[in-house]
Amino acid sequence: MGAFEQLLNGFAVAADPMILFYSLIGVTLGTAVGVLPGIGPALTVALLLPVTYGLDPAGSLIMFAGIYYGGMYGGSTTSILLNTPGESASIVTALEGNKMARAGRGGPALATAAIGSFVAGLIATLLLAFLAPSVVKLALVFGPREYFALMVLAFVTVSAAFGDSARKGLTSLFLGLALALVGIDGLTGQARLSFGVPQLLDGIEVTTLAVAMFAIGEALFVAGQRHRDDSGVLAIKGSIWMTGADWARSWKAWLRGTFIGFPIGAMPAGGADIASFLSYAAERRATKHPEEFGHGAIEGVAGPEAANNAAAAGTLVPLLTLGLPTTATAAIMLAGFQQFGLQPGPLLFVTNASLVWGLIAALLIANVMLVVLNLPLIGLWVRLLTIPTPWLYAGILVFATMGTMGANPSAVELGQLLVFGVMGYLLRLWSYPIAPVVVGMILGPMAEQQLRRALAIAQGDPLTLVQSPVAAVLLGLALLALVVPMILRARGQGEVLAHLAGNED
Repeated sequence: MGAFEQLLNGFAVAADPMILFYSLIGVTLGTAVGVLPGIGPALTVALLLPVTYGLDPAGSLIMFAGIYYGGMYGGSTTSILLNTPGESASIVTALEGNKMARAGRGGPALATAAIGSFVAGLIATLLLAFLAPSVVKLALVFGPREYFALMVLAFVTVSAAFGDSARKGLTSLFLGLALALVGIDGLTGQARLSFGVPQLLDGIEVTTLAVAMFAIGEALFVAGQRHRDDSGVLAIKGSIWMTGADWARSWKAWLRGTFIGFPIGAMPAGGADIASFLSYAAERRATKHPEEFGHGAIEGVAGPEAANNAAAAGTLVPLLTLGLPTTATAAIMLAGFQQFGLQPGPLLFVTNASLVWGLIAALLIANVMLVVLNLPLIGLWVRLLTIPTPWLYAGILVFATMGTMGANPSAVELGQLLVFGVMGYLLRLWSYPIAPVVVGMILGPMAEQQLRRALAIAQGDPLTLVQSPVAAVLLGLALLALVVPMILRARGQGEVLAHLAGNED
């Protein structure tokens, strides 16, 4: 059965009223958390992991994906109206979007962001649907050494793409790998690092770690910040609709952003953050109105917003086909799959084809929901910005604790939540990324298992890890993944900083 027929079957799954309801919840929550500064999709999905433990797997995963897409949409609102990105991928949008809002053109800025996100999400999700089967066919020939090389690529990807340096990313990764050792050795049956605590023999719950690191750690970090941003929200003046000139200047930027963002999201190259920076640089070079950049150029909003939404869809290609997370939210979604006993990868398309294609079809429906939610309800999203920060994060602490204890009622579990929450706070305090810890925890046991299988087949010869062409290529890509994100980040940010410096002169 071809991809088109599979997608039609997926629409039959996604059209179920309960699935549509889950999708609506996801995109609404995603938009809300994207609007709120400091609360991203990864935190929200982590919070919902324990709550959705007993729910339908398809509905829960579709809701998580809707949160991811919605977070990318909502981040533009605070970037434009408050000059405070709600999501890190929306940093570039603030450069031109806030200038437009200050000039009384906040409505068209929000409109081009929403419509550009819709166009990019639609095209990128269709690309996901038609590219995924080809990637699956390639992955079906993988053996233990190829899977181990793939895990190494995943480790390097998240370590290099997040944080201020690869050193800090790798430090966080090895912390996650160490936590993954806790429990019973799958091959020998011996207890490791359990320290005589029976509850640790089953290992550390990924859900507990994710909630603690992303929710508890974030809440403690925000509470520890002494400064406050007292800048007000800019009012939306005039019509929110775009003029004919705005449409003419935006549609090419939407397409360019889409085809920049999708491959970067699908590859280990830094995700939506890098895509938005590169899109902004591309729009500066392509524009016929260079004098407007830095003063409110609509292309500087349209391109980056399309790029970060296309990158979000691109991220799902390696996640669904290979089990390879390239962003923090993808890592938490991987934990969500495992919570329901599902392992993303090529076999998922065989054993749970209806779930996978229902998820892809639901994302197409979610895009329509998002554009309907974002334009008419902009006033509601702006009001969310008036929620006092102490109330917001106090609610997150309560919700995280109750959700975790509801799924795993244990004093040991509560202690882990506190310890890992403090650990997450300290990592943020010293600018160490959180995503590599979670990825190391999730993929560590699988990487260990595949490595030991590969060495057992080769009777202990370590050269077997590079004697397979596929494994050698993947390990080579892992090496490049240490270097490429740094080059792309330096190039994209350098373009932006040079432009800003030129404006100040």
